[in-house]
Amino acid sequence: MRMAEPTPVLIPLINPNEPEAQVAAVLVKEGQAVSKGDVLCTLETTKSAADLAAESAGFVAGLRLNPGDTAQAGELLCYLSESPGWKPPISFPPTPSAEQVKASGAIPAGLRISQKALTLAQEQGLDLNLLPLDTFITEKLVQTAIEKSQTSKETVLASLEFPQSAFDPTAIVVYGGGGHGKSLIDLLRALQIYHIVGIIDDGIDPEDQSTIMGVPVLGDTQTLPVLYAQGVHLAVNAVGGIGNIAVRIKVFKRLGEAGFTCPALVHPSAVVEPSAVLSAGVQIFPLAYVGSEARIGYGAIINTGAIVSHDCQVGDYANLSPGAILAGEVQVGAAALVGMSATVNLRTHIGKNARVGNGATIKSDVPDGGVVRAGTIWPQ
Repeated sequence: MRMAEPTPVLIPLINPNEPEAQVAAVLVKEGQAVSKGDVLCTLETTKSAADLAAESAGFVAGLRLNPGDTAQAGELLCYLSESPGWKPPISFPPTPSAEQVKASGAIPAGLRISQKALTLAQEQGLDLNLLPLDTFITEKLVQTAIEKSQTSKETVLASLEFPQSAFDPTAIVVYGGGGHGKSLIDLLRALQIYHIVGIIDDGIDPEDQSTIMGVPVLGDTQTLPVLYAQGVHLAVNAVGGIGNIAVRIKVFKRLGEAGFTCPALVHPSAVVEPSAVLSAGVQIFPLAYVGSEARIGYGAIINTGAIVSHDCQVGDYANLSPGAILAGEVQVGAAALVGMSATVNLRTHIGKNARVGNGATIKSDVPDGGVVRAGTIWPQ
């Protein structure tokens, strides 16, 4: 029988105004068996402290943080595995020396280059150590360097015009260049916390469309390992998944397998009460409200103007469309969709994978996988 996939444990966003927290204590060790609800670590911000508990039983694997570390919201703490001998798929080897990098043809530390550009450079024997570290290297820039390789290498580097681009630990990549991606680009810019490195999209060829809203299109999924190796470890899932939520979930899995973490994002105009708990990957858009002691699950979307009242629980990957209203103590199951301007009454339960149409009124529980037509009253 095939074992279940190990569960990643991610640092939550404790305070919407602070995207990072200090690890005050780590209460588990590598390989330790834990039960659901056991406290794994204690986190502190400038305003509060919180315990991070295990959401399922398992064995601790790949423990990455230590007491005193500063952790970004969405950063990986560890995995919980069914097997005590399981090891994470991604290792973190020591950074090679410059001599080792040059001899092996590996990517120099800090160099940011697209997969196509890397392939071209390696095919043509271009020394990667000659490329600058202060910009993202595209195929076009590599081609320019190759064409000028007849002159001295120093002359080549001096003649190339690379756009200036800051690189810092807040670098983040946007996965998806559609409408949801554009909204997230504006959200990230409004936060003034993150540096948007570029866009990954499997359906857009950078040769056909080089930028979206001024952000470079870097390539498809194959570019993720290159970015990670260059030190870009944050990502935002910009695939909305309205038509097929499985696509959005698949993107989160793909990002996790490549080593990326997805921080919770809260637009400055949204209001999130201090007692609310946001999981990693959550996206809260302009003018939304999240009430007291509400809990928002991993990767959930609280779209523009949506209201999540006190004590609500919104499951992983759930999507509240613009203007949706949840009264107090409502539970929305994993991967459920609540349509635009829908109203959900007090203490109602929306089942997992359920779909509530635009403008519907929910007066009673909706079962798992249930569908409520737009503009209707449930139950009919």
